[in-house]
Parts: sequence; C-alpha cells; structure tokens
Amino acid sequence: MTEVRQRKEQSCQEYEQKVSEKEDLECPADLQNEHPADEETADPVCQDAEDTKEKEKADCPKSPLAKSSLNNSKSVLLQRLVKLFFGCLAAVTCGMMYAVYLSTYHERKFWFSSRRELEREITFQSGSGVYYYYYKHMLTAPSFERGIYELMRDNRTISTQTINAVEQLSLYPELITSLLYRITGSQDVIEPVYFYIGVVFGLQAVYVTALFVSSWVMSGTWVAGILAVAWYIINRPDTTKVEYAIPLRDNWALPYFSCQVAALTGFLRNNINSATEMFCYLLMSASTFTFIMIWEHSHYVLFIQCLALFLLDCFDLVQPRKLADVHKVYLCSLALAYVMQFQNPGLLSSPLLSLMTGSVLARYLQQNMKRGPFVARLMKILLRFYLVFTIAITFSYVVKRIIPVNESDHIFKFLEVKFGLNTTTDFVTNMLLCQEAFQTPSQDFFLRLTQASVLPFYILVLLVCLFSTVQVIYRRLSGEPMKSNLRLEDGRIGEQPEVIYHVFHTLLFGALTMVFEGLKYLWTPYVCMFAAFGVCSPELWMTVFKWLRLKSVHPVVLALILSTAVPTIIGFSLWREYFPRVITELSELQEFYDPDTVELMNWIKRQAPVAAVFAGSPQLMGIVKLCSGWTVTSLPLYTDINLMKRSENIYQVYAMRSAEDIYKILTSYKASYVIVEEAVCSEMSQTKGCRIKDLLDVANGHVVYEKGEMFTFAKYGRFCHEIKMNYSPYTNYFTRVFWNLSYHVYKVNTVISFQY
Repeated sequence: MTEVRQRKEQSCQEYEQKVSEKEDLECPADLQNEHPADEETADPVCQDAEDTKEKEKADCPKSPLAKSSLNNSKSVLLQRLVKLFFGCLAAVTCGMMYAVYLSTYHERKFWFSSRRELEREITFQSGSGVYYYYYKHMLTAPSFERGIYELMRDNRTISTQTINAVEQLSLYPELITSLLYRITGSQDVIEPVYFYIGVVFGLQAVYVTALFVSSWVMSGTWVAGILAVAWYIINRPDTTKVEYAIPLRDNWALPYFSCQVAALTGFLRNNINSATEMFCYLLMSASTFTFIMIWEHSHYVLFIQCLALFLLDCFDLVQPRKLADVHKVYLCSLALAYVMQFQNPGLLSSPLLSLMTGSVLARYLQQNMKRGPFVARLMKILLRFYLVFTIAITFSYVVKRIIPVNESDHIFKFLEVKFGLNTTTDFVTNMLLCQEAFQTPSQDFFLRLTQASVLPFYILVLLVCLFSTVQVIYRRLSGEPMKSNLRLEDGRIGEQPEVIYHVFHTLLFGALTMVFEGLKYLWTPYVCMFAAFGVCSPELWMTVFKWLRLKSVHPVVLALILSTAVPTIIGFSLWREYFPRVITELSELQEFYDPDTVELMNWIKRQAPVAAVFAGSPQLMGIVKLCSGWTVTSLPLYTDINLMKRSENIYQVYAMRSAEDIYKILTSYKASYVIVEEAVCSEMSQTKGCRIKDLLDVANGHVVYEKGEMFTFAKYGRFCHEIKMNYSPYTNYFTRVFWNLSYHVYKVNTVISFQY
C-alpha cells in the first residue's frame, strides 16, 4: 500500500505540471519513490486524478514558495489596477478642468452670456466666422439631408460661383455637430452657439487628456501627465489658437492627432499584450481617419510622422510588423478620405502617399539591408534613403501629371521665395510670406517657453534621449540586437521604440517651427509632453547615472528619488508663480466691443436688398456672411488659389487704380456694394513692405525697390483715399450709402452718370 501511494503521488505531480502551470503543486521529495514508475500504471492513475481532482490536491500539498508567489502576483495586479484607476481619474479630471477653464475664460473675455446674438457672432475672429455660418444654416434647414444638399450646391455664398461648400471648406465638423444638436434634442436645453463652443472645448479636453496619456505611457507615472498638462496650460498662447478663433479647422483636428500620437506611442511599445495592442491599433485607425477628414493640411502633418517612422525602420529600431500595420492605417485612411471628400486629388498627390510608396518599394528591393558589417549597413541605409526619395518624387510627379493639382505650383513658388531661391512681385505669395504664421519665430516665443521652465528641461531631456538613441543606432549597425526586456538598472532609455519615435517627432516638427512660426501649435504641446516625461522617468535618470558611473549612491534608488522629487519641485514652483495669474484671468472682466462693426452689420441687415452682393477684404466678408447671410465676393480661405486671386482683385480698392478700373473689377463679380475699411486704407505697420497697399503697389508695378531706394510710378491716386473726396469721376461710378469711423460703404452704380 505504501508503494502504491508513493507511485500515485509521483504520477499526480507529473500530470499536474504538464496539464496546468497555474496549479503550482509540488510534492515533497521524501514522499517520492526511489524506483521509477511504470507508464502503464501512471496513465490510469492520472486519469483517476483528473476525475477526483480535489482529493488529489489534498494528497499533493502546496509548497510555501508557491503560496508566496501567488500572493505576490495578486498584490502586483492589485497595485497595477489601483495605479491605472487613479491615473485615468487624474487624466479625465485634467481634461474636464481645462474645458471648464476655457469656458470660464471665454465668458470673461467676451461677456458672452450678456451679449446679443450679433455681438456674439462678431467675436469669431480671423475669418473663422464663415464656418459657424454653415453650422447655423444646417440648423435652419428643413431637414439634415436638405441642409447637406444645399451646402453641396451652394450658390449664395460666393458671387458668380456655385461651390460644394462641404468639400471646399471641410465642413464635416459642422455637419456632425448640427446632427448631434438635432438628435439629442438640445434645442430646448442649450442655445446653438453654446453647443457649438462646448463641443470645441470638449475636444480641447480630449487634447490635453491624450497628452497626459502619452507622457504617462512613456514615463510610467501619471505625475508626468499632470506636469505636461500644467505646462500646456501655462504656455497656452503658444500651444493653441482656440481662445480667439474657435471654429478654425486645426482646433477641431489637432485633438484627434493627439489621440493618434498617444495610440501610436502605446502601439510601438515592446512587451504589450495583444488586447492592448489591438486597442491602440483601432484607436490609431479611427483617429487617423478623422484627422484626415477634418483638416485639409492633415496629410502634411502625417507625412512628417511617417518620416519619423521611416527613420526608425532604417536603423532597425522598430518591429517591421508594426511599421507595416501603421502603413495600412495610413493607406486605408487616405482611401476612405478620398472617397468621402469627393475624390480629393490632393490626397493622391500627397507627400504621405508618395513616401509610403517609396518606402514599401525600397524595402522590397533591399531584402538584406540589415545584414553585414558596420560600413556595409551604413552604405545600404544611404542607398535606401536615395531609393525612397527618388521613388517618392517620381510617384508624386507622375500623379500630378495624370491628375493636375492647382495648388502644387503655388506651393513650390512660395517655398522658393521663402528660402531665398527666387524673388517675386506676386501679391498672393508676398501676402502669405507676410503672415505671422509663415515667418520665423520671434525671440519672445523662446523667452515665454524659458520663463515657464519648459524649454530648459526639454533641451536637457532631448539631449539625453538623443545621445542614448545614437548609442543604440551604433549598436544596431554593429550587429547587436535590441533588448526586448529592459530593466531599470540597464539605463538604456534610447532602446524604447516609443521614446525614439518621439525624439524624431519633436526634432522634425521643431526644425519646421524654426522656419514657420505657425507650426509651433504642432510642436509646443509635444515639447511640454516630452519634457514632462523626461523629468519623471526613472529610466532617463538611470541612463545619466550609468554614463556618469555613479558609485557613491545606489543609482537605482537615486533615480527613483529624483524622478519623484524633481517634478514635485517643478510643480510647486509653477503653482506658486502661475496659479495666481490663472485666478486673476478668470476673475478679471475683459471688454471686447466693436461698435462700428455692429453698426455696419445692423445696417446691412436692415437696408441692403436680399439679392445684394458685398465686396471687401476676405476677413470682413466672413463676418458679413455670418451675420447677414448676404452673398460676398470672397472668403478668408488660404487653401484655394482661385479665391486668393479673387481677393487680390477686390483688394485693388486699396491700390493706386482709377475709378473705372475698380468699377470694372467689381461689376465682373456682380458686386452691389463695396466696403472700404479705414484700418486697411490707413494701415500703419512696423513690418516693412507688408501692408496690403504696399503689396499691391509692388504687384501692380507702381512701386519699385532698387538698391535700397523706392521709386513710385502711378498715374492715379490711391482709390480708397480719393473716393472719400466725393468728386468726379468717383461719384459717377459709386455712391456712398453708409459710413462711420471704421467703414465706408459705397453702392456700385448700375447707371453711370458722367456729370462733372
């Protein structure tokens, strides 16, 4: 009986280890038989053990080590769940508080709740009001379907033209928001303008939440997310334009790009489970498609992102499978957007599609690129760069020859002048170059970032990550594989694919920001996120200590201490300096009132005929269209070259042209009234040659700059000044019908009287 019992206990132990590793059953050594058991006996005994499992477990007692391991795993799981819960709670709280802050600040700045509807609409500045007009139009339409039909065949916005407003102005946010307003029954709960603004502010909450998550994922602590959000809010003038131009496309699109970057950050991580990877992949797919649909410039942003991923692939720093999955996301998003955006040819000729084509073909042509000695690999990488960009340029050229894209020549001409390769007198090109967004950043921009302490920490973190990345690249080119299971004591921050991606991401966008200040809204938020990740990351501190070969203090312990102490000190410093400023902003009532514009809009709504067509500067025409709904001659869109040419022609009222010339231009667009703005006609600008009238004089050849001197050749006086004199021949073509300190409105006479 003793021998049978010993055999039974031994066979039970072997069977349990094969069937389930989770049982952790271990029979004591003294109960085992010294003689081997027969297989004929073991099989039926194990079958019996399966049928009477509970009894068998009693015969095979658990070891104390197995019990301790099980308790430790439960404790670790509980700690992770608690950490995840509080991290998510902090992320959502930060997002909601930022949305409340924006709403409160907007109310204090514009006194929104106490103003009439007309005065509220005037607050949509920078020509962004035209987007809100279409939102109002969708709500006043008999049905949602009828509203879309009218927008796709819109002949009451731009004179002499019937446009597809959904396609030309990317009105998908307005369509979705108006649909939500209808189906949620919000008509009796909230005013349309508050619903519209609330959706935009809600997206900004998503924006900062995604930045929070990105910093949290990279550093491993949600303290980094809080610090990233704090820096983002403090540097608000350089991180967002939502304060003064709510309906702009980038205010709708950039939150989705932030979600896409957060999902990509998680997707690139090593050692993530399949469920997390699939969630990141689906989120990345949805946000990429939405980003492309909302913003016409999105494919240029994704091109820079794709270029960063291409660099990771060249140096073998990311799994090829994951890069192929990201390319699938890009390709599917472009294909769906191409269909949804009425076969937009700009997507087919986009640099994103060209780069992907070149990357895929180069990978196919170079099968053994990642083999061989250091010099051979380096030469193969250089050859791959040549192949990818040659194929991409060729592909783009062929597509543009097959499908002409109007904007391409204009963009190349602009870039040539921007980088000093050419000069031009073209009004549109020079006007774009004079825009603040296309100029190099000022010293004030860097001073603001330095005063908020984000720029110094960003530079330090970037240098550490960059040097570590260079070390990893050198090891990869030397044939050393990357570690998949990194430990804190390894001190290799540059071997994390998500960190390397953000190094390339911030370097590329930072380089572009040094050329075009407008791109700071794409770079500065990730400066805040990247700096917060670095100071809160124990791996980054450990990397520095490993370089320094610190021995006096245990480096792991010191890294953990500094990754907590440094962000805490920064947080208290920011709280002490900037929290009173934020409270002051929210408690101080500002005044935004433009009585001259209000008076002009009221006159148009009361006195102008329904069929009237108004001509003027594009920014003013956006307000006229929003407040009155009347037809205008141009809109403030810088993506449509034809509209910009129209704007140039209408701007001739500020040039040195004859009354007859201006009359012919206005009647060609069937304009009934022309609005002359005193601010444009008598503009005083510190930027040399960037006033509208200066640009017109150069384009018309009325002013010539030669060897630092200016020569004027003009037969007529400046139209906007001469018409105010109220003498012939100006009174023959135009009749003044309204004026105040800021605006003069002239009716374009249909019958010309030549009485002197």
